[in-house]
Amino acid sequence: MKFKNNILIIAFTLASFFASAQNEAKVTVVKNPLIDSLIARRIALTKGVLKDGTTIPVYGYRVQIYYGPDRKQAYNEQARFKSYYPEYETYLSYMQPNYSIKVGDFRNKADAQKLSNDLRPAFPTVFVFNLPINPLKADE
Repeated sequence: MKFKNNILIIAFTLASFFASAQNEAKVTVVKNPLIDSLIARRIALTKGVLKDGTTIPVYGYRVQIYYGPDRKQAYNEQARFKSYYPEYETYLSYMQPNYSIKVGDFRNKADAQKLSNDLRPAFPTVFVFNLPINPLKADE
């Protein structure tokens, strides 16, 4: 039994020695030149701007901090949020009869949800929405 184990150890040692001696392989990559243009287009699409300057909508997430009919309260909530978080962009919209304030430009829901959890004590009616976002703000 011990003899068989020694033979196996010697065999594996020799096999690994010969396998490591064959490191001089050459790899030739053959690809269609359209692949590079597709990659460039995909990058442009995630940034929201094509080569010709055309902007396209990029979807992401925003956190709603206010929804209601009172215009003055909407502006007060927006100012209160900006005093806590000046680094986030705020977006005020009006769809009769209500005002809505949404904040941030998040590429993924986890980041929006984290801000939502942080805001919940100060803004109890926060809600996360999937909307077109400003991709340049999201990348900063």
